[in-house]
Amino acid sequence: MKQSVIPPFLRCSFLLLLLVGTATITKAQEFGGNPPSIKWDQVNTPAAKVIFPFGLDSAGLRVANIVEQMNKVIQPTIGFKQKQVSILLQNQTTIANAYVQLAPFRSEFYLTPDQNSFAIGSLPWPEQLAIHEFRHVQQYNNFNVGVSKVLHVIFGEGGQAVGNELSIPNWFFEGDAVFNETHVSDQGRGRIPYFFDGYRALWADGRDYSYMKLRNGSYLDYTPDWYPLGYMLVSYGREKYGDYFWKNVTHDAAAYKGGLYPFERAIKKYAGVDFVQFRNDGLNYYKQQFITQTPQQFAGNKYKKNQHFIADQEYPVYVNDSTIIYMKSTYNHIPVFVVKTGAKERKISVRDFSLDSYFDYHDGKIAYASYRQDLRWNYRDYSDIIVVDVKTGKEHRITVRSKYFSPSFSADGKRIIAVKVGPSGKSDLHLLDMNDGKLITAIPNKDGLFFTYPKFYDNDRLISAVRNNKGKMSLALISIKTGDVKYLLPFTYQPIAFPLVHRDTVYFSAVSGINDKLFALSVNDHKLYELTNDSLKSSIGNYQPTISANKMAWVSFTAFGYKMHEADKSVIQWNSLPDVSLPGGMPDFAISALKRDSSTDLLANVVDSSLKVTKYHKSYHLFNFHSLIPDISDPNYTFSLSGENVLNTFQSALSFTYNRNEGYKEFGFDGIYGALFPYIDGGADYTIDRRAYYRGENVYWNETTIHGGLELPLNLSSGKLSTSLAIGSDLYYSSTNFQQPFQHDFNDISYTYLNNYIVFNNSIQQAKQNIYPRFGQSITLNYKNAISGISATQFLANGTFYFPGLFVNHNLIINVAHQQKGNDNNVIDFSNDFPFSRGYTAENLYDMNKASASYDFPIAYPDWGVANTIYFLRLRGNLFYDYTHATDFYTDGSKFKGTFRSTGLELFFDTQWFNQESISFGIRYSRLLDPDIFGGTGRNRIEIVLPVSFF
Repeated sequence: MKQSVIPPFLRCSFLLLLLVGTATITKAQEFGGNPPSIKWDQVNTPAAKVIFPFGLDSAGLRVANIVEQMNKVIQPTIGFKQKQVSILLQNQTTIANAYVQLAPFRSEFYLTPDQNSFAIGSLPWPEQLAIHEFRHVQQYNNFNVGVSKVLHVIFGEGGQAVGNELSIPNWFFEGDAVFNETHVSDQGRGRIPYFFDGYRALWADGRDYSYMKLRNGSYLDYTPDWYPLGYMLVSYGREKYGDYFWKNVTHDAAAYKGGLYPFERAIKKYAGVDFVQFRNDGLNYYKQQFITQTPQQFAGNKYKKNQHFIADQEYPVYVNDSTIIYMKSTYNHIPVFVVKTGAKERKISVRDFSLDSYFDYHDGKIAYASYRQDLRWNYRDYSDIIVVDVKTGKEHRITVRSKYFSPSFSADGKRIIAVKVGPSGKSDLHLLDMNDGKLITAIPNKDGLFFTYPKFYDNDRLISAVRNNKGKMSLALISIKTGDVKYLLPFTYQPIAFPLVHRDTVYFSAVSGINDKLFALSVNDHKLYELTNDSLKSSIGNYQPTISANKMAWVSFTAFGYKMHEADKSVIQWNSLPDVSLPGGMPDFAISALKRDSSTDLLANVVDSSLKVTKYHKSYHLFNFHSLIPDISDPNYTFSLSGENVLNTFQSALSFTYNRNEGYKEFGFDGIYGALFPYIDGGADYTIDRRAYYRGENVYWNETTIHGGLELPLNLSSGKLSTSLAIGSDLYYSSTNFQQPFQHDFNDISYTYLNNYIVFNNSIQQAKQNIYPRFGQSITLNYKNAISGISATQFLANGTFYFPGLFVNHNLIINVAHQQKGNDNNVIDFSNDFPFSRGYTAENLYDMNKASASYDFPIAYPDWGVANTIYFLRLRGNLFYDYTHATDFYTDGSKFKGTFRSTGLELFFDTQWFNQESISFGIRYSRLLDPDIFGGTGRNRIEIVLPVSFF
């Protein structure tokens, strides 16, 4: 079918204009995120400059050696272009993550691994990040060709980023990187069945979603992210068409050879089939690797033909045979702990912000790890242990500013064992008092293991799934007193997770061929069993086992969320495994390309060469201008040449701004330094055609401004609330020159003023379908006060308050605002940020007061796209009523009073553009209930609402 298209150059221009309206929740680019006490060292090689905190030499050297040696061997499959990248190793955060970005060209590794070895694997974490993330570096280096290179020349690194994103799908970037991590190691996500669970679940249920839906997601249905899609298509492409297939495809695509749809054209050129056929062939290739039996029905109910996502039920634990507790999360409610007796479910409490859903239960108490952020330093965060009373839902935090994971109760409930991961990356087991979290003992880690999901075996010993320094896993029996370890299974690259101790038996999940299965190990007689029955055989993955006196429960994955299964223990078959080792091994899913060149298993052969470690100076390359970026933040429209240093402690910008409210044009420089406790900012601006409404007419002037100040950004988030407070003050010096014909009425003046502000934001967690938080506040206080040259003041108070509506996903939003200028008979006005009633032409008047109410609600979830260009996820509406009352003075000194009321409807479209970028835009109809005395005619106004950050 022939598709309508948007030419590439228009697609690039459009996306550049809209990118600033998008947002991401991924932890990246935390400005000024590290305290000044951290000193930095570096290892400098042609491929990468690896920068790391002082004392982290082993991780820095290992990463540098891996990327340098990997770069020499695997370049041919992507290209030979090389530009050095800076890689920062961040060791203060508890988040397991990493990224590579182009603008500026840098990478960051967050060095705390995930507890769940199924999620990303069990390889040593810095090594896993190196073999995945450096492939992104090679991609960007070699995609700077053709039109993408032209965009780089015009817009800088940000221009290439846009060119690459529009020509090469995000699934390729991640799929190719996952292939690389799998190819050069003995593990990698391409060998882990858990990685494919999402697609297996859709296939098993016959969910034949469109390509655009798989790419863009849904507010109604579960869709896997682009990582497994990318790996399946990339690995299939290399398997069928050779190791250089993707090099040829991506080079042509990034260069926009052939014009429209360059990636699809390149597929057809080098594969000989169109992209639709290639995509279907690739997915069918993997379908054939799995036995796609229909999963058991969710909670005993049959799925409806048009069933949407139901809920995730995770980490079940038995209270008794008839009562079970688990974590539940849906698309329209935030995660909660629930207790279920028979068919009746009761909410216990809402879970704090957390990095995972894991928890443990004992005798009426729940323990879990809560994610907490530092007051000031965004790269420094914590994982504190929370204990919840099941009967009352009350909770208390027993550790403060700690980094604990996977807490578990002792048999008597008086102690908790938890994993601690320190800034060095070292993993330890800490025994804590359940009541106050005090450290009882730190268990020696003699073998340098990484511990996951520890459990008490008895009063003196623990069971834990462990990783050794090669990334292999076993189950370990650990002495609390001495730290002595007895390994219960041979070490293997097959991931092991979710151990559960019941009497002398350890139940756990592990990879076994193309499936994740449940096993049981009898510790006393050292016998290993595979657990099976019809439900276990038909489930997609079997995880998180739990046992009661007569029952067993576990979790598997379905197209409608993680599903909890229950079965009588009597129907579970125990198949003995004679050699006490996990069967099945790590699957390749019939991808022989993983083993057919010299870079196979490269990671195991990396030589730790002696590289020079030197000091990295924090002042290095402070002014690092990298991109020309448009910024749409109505009423300001800006083009800025943006700069940011590698440590992200100094940001700078040369800019041009057009202000829609006043019509002025501004040229400026701004810089902000964030490495100290307060931010230090400064800059200079020259503005043409500033305007003020003075005694019945508009007056125009030009203005030169120099400013500097301090800002204290505080993160007050805690538990279930996301809270921030910014307090700042800037000193401005401004010189004003009036334009003709106003020079004979007004003298040129210079003046100095202070701009003082407080910005407070607070909200509870949001579920996926929630348009806004069900409770939240956003408050701004701003006071500008001239201290020399003139007498002028302006005070603005603006508050937006979010409440639940009549139905779930509905919001009632109240906005109140007050702005007042000093009665100083000055033509000079401070800039106008007052949120005037919608639909009216706004002026900066002496005294303005506003109250408005908006009711936001979802209308439809279309899950529909056009020509791989725009995909509609949600249509939502907003009914509003705005009331503004203003006073000012006429030229004769008499008082002006005006009322500006409007009501209307806004329709917003939450969309994805080019299967990549989230953009929300809307149409506003305003009915003016009072005359628009400052401009425009008629009472009916229709406006396009461009992307803007609402909260």
